[in-house]
This record gives sequence, structure tokens and C-alpha cells, in this order.
Amino acid sequence: MTVLLFIAGVLILAIGVAVSIALHEVGHLVPAKAFGVRVPQYMIGFGKTLFSRKRGETEYGLKAIPLGGYISMIGMYPPSATTPEGKVKASGTGIFSQMADEARKAAAEELQPGDEHRMFYKLPVYKRVVIMLGGPFMNLVIAFVLFAVLLSGFGTVQSTTNVTEVYQCVVSQADQQARGGDDTAANCQPGDPKAPAYAAGLRPGDRITSFNGQDVREYQWDELTTMIRASAGKTSQLTYLRDGTEHTTTITPLLTQRPALDINGRPKTDAGGNTELVSVGFVGMGSEPKQMTVPLTEVPAAVGENVRAVAGIVIDLPARLVAVGQAAFSDAPRDPNGPMSVVGVGRIAGEVSAMDEIPLKDRFATLIGLVASLNIALFVFNLIPLLPLDGGHVIGALWEGLRRTAAKIFKRRDPGPVDIAKLMPLTYVVAILMMGMGALLIYADIVKPVDIFG
Repeated sequence: MTVLLFIAGVLILAIGVAVSIALHEVGHLVPAKAFGVRVPQYMIGFGKTLFSRKRGETEYGLKAIPLGGYISMIGMYPPSATTPEGKVKASGTGIFSQMADEARKAAAEELQPGDEHRMFYKLPVYKRVVIMLGGPFMNLVIAFVLFAVLLSGFGTVQSTTNVTEVYQCVVSQADQQARGGDDTAANCQPGDPKAPAYAAGLRPGDRITSFNGQDVREYQWDELTTMIRASAGKTSQLTYLRDGTEHTTTITPLLTQRPALDINGRPKTDAGGNTELVSVGFVGMGSEPKQMTVPLTEVPAAVGENVRAVAGIVIDLPARLVAVGQAAFSDAPRDPNGPMSVVGVGRIAGEVSAMDEIPLKDRFATLIGLVASLNIALFVFNLIPLLPLDGGHVIGALWEGLRRTAAKIFKRRDPGPVDIAKLMPLTYVVAILMMGMGALLIYADIVKPVDIFG
């Protein structure tokens, strides 16, 4: 039964990924057709075509390798440049020029009578940008819907502003280790400073409602923590409820070394697996975890936090890939917050589905969260301004618009369309690097999978 549940989880995730990819391409297809571009193919996957059907002028199909998808549009590359007399300029003889010529030739072979005004490169800049952003935007919409279902429908376990523990003193990280424990309340000795929360009169069972004049709701523990960590040495007013009665006190967070937190509120670790420390405000209290739903109005903020988290990983991708490689070929641990391949995410989906101790509802909610997070990753990754990614085409269109606008302002000759075919060598390099990255992540996820369950 456990094996069947594992397989079911993997299949659910695979279906979610396939649907997300299919809708990503729909995000390109719909505006392309709306703007009059001829679209010969809409395909999910790469390699040999397993199934296809032609409707109108577009062939819709499924290919053997379900790792992505594409639509082909007429006129992606402009024709070769011409002289003022209308003759085709001679191309260079180098390999880069040959690559560009091959791309133009392949694009020209798809043209049919009547395509003269239906080519992609002839569209106004804003229409090309809309078409190329349509795919990532679709992934963002999918993520928004899934997070809305997850957060406002199923709910998630969240740290609340309900206080479950109040430390009596503040013990540094070094002293905790020296005393053989990590519980500040249990390791107090004469001379240790009182914990600000205890000194302010907070006790287990209280619920904090405002800090320094700013209201905090029950599910806003992370916001409260952020304010406390930024208020070291500052006396702030704090309001809390005890047995239904509101009380007000003052509290002064101590500047102390505490673990640095990532975007998800988990302690950060360095390449050696050691916890990173930062100097922040600390009051010494614990939060009650609770299964909660949040209003739909909070979903955009949650989506934004996930986008920022993924963007941070992408920006730091080279260093993170080095860490993945070191972990895969040594005894170094994998970073649980680092990049993973779809194989790694699929394994997590299977493990969650097979956990009998977790209610079925919560397992399904976790799968929804995984698919939502993958769509955030697709959204961010496709915005990278490099070909063949959507962001590369957007940058090419914007650069063309800038050149033509400048020429018009300075009354110069129209420079014409940007020939992105000249960037084919870079496109191949990026594609090879992406395949190498995928291979490394898949290998690491097989030999040294990320352990998020401890």
C-alpha cells in the first residue's frame, strides 16, 4: 500500500507539472493567435511525436520526452540584412555566422503565401512582449490559484502569536553549547540577563496583538518576529490578551547573536552545514504552531514571498550549483533550501503521499503546495533575460524598441528589427548549460537527495 501511495504522489505531481507546462504554452498561444501570428505547432514535450491532431492551421501534439513544451511561430527571425540597393549582404564565413544563417533558413522554410504580414518579428514591440510574457504570466496565475486554495481552503500549519514558552533568561549560542543544551529557559545561571519577554510580564498562554503600535494578527508571527529582530535596544509598547483581557506593557529586545533565517523562517546554514548567526533583537519566547486558513487578501503577499525566495535562489544559482556538486560527490550535506530537479520534487511528493501518520487532507494540500511552488519556479526562471528563455526574447524586443525610438528622436535612419539569430551561439551555450544543470541536479537528487523530513 505504501508503494502505491508513493507512486500516486509522484503521478499527481507529474500530472500537475504537465498541465502547468501545457498552460504555459497556452499563455503564448492565445495572444499570438490574437495578434494574427501563424502558429504551425503547439507541442508538449520534445523528441518524437507520439500523438498529434491538426485543428485549423495549428498542429497540436504530445512528444516522447515530456520535459517542457513549445509553440512555433512564423517569422521568429528577420531575413538577412540587405544593402540599400536591395541585395542580400554577404554573411561572414565563421561558425557563428553560419549558425545565424541556418536559423534564418529554417525560419524561411516555414513561410507560406500570405504570411508576409503574419510574422512575429513584424509585430509592434509591445505585442511581442505580451506574447513572450504570456507563458510566465500563466504560471503566476496558476500559482496564485493554487496558493489561494492551499492557504484559504485547506490552511497550513503556521507559527501564531500565541505564546507557548517564555524564557527566563538569555543565553548566548556559545554558552548554550558549553552548558550542553539549547533551551535558554533551562540553562539559566546567576548573572544571566533576564529575557525581555519574561521581564515584560509575558507568560505562556498569552496572545500578542500589537507591537510598537502596529497590530499583528494571530497568523502574523513572522511579521512580529521581523519587527522584534529589528528593534534591538529600543523600548517598544506591546499589547497582549490574557484570559480575554487586554494588557499593555513595554519590552526592550536585547541585541544578541541568533540564527539567520531564510525566507521560510528556517535557520540558514553555510556550505559546511553550520548555522549562520546574525546580531538581532531577541526577547525569548516561543510560538504555538496551529493549522490555520488565511484571508484571500493575504494570498498575493504569500505569492510575492515565494517569488522573492525563488528569485534569490536564481540570482545565487552558480554558487548553489557548486554546493550541490560538492554534496553529490562528497560527504557534504545538501542544502534543504537549494535547487532541486523535478526528480527530487517527485521523490518528496511520493514520500509525503506515503506517510500514513499525516491525514490524507494534509498530504493532498502538500502536493498542491509543491505544484504551486513549481509554477513559481517556472515563472521566475523563464524571466531570466537569456535566450532561449522567454526573458531573452523580451529583452530583444525591448532593445529593438529602444533603438528605433532613439533613431526617431535623433532623426536617423530606422535601424530595423533586432536580428536575434545572431545570438544563436549564445542560445546554444545557455541550452547546454541548462541541460548540464538539469543533469547535475537529477544526479544529486538520486545519490544525495534533500532531506526535508529530518
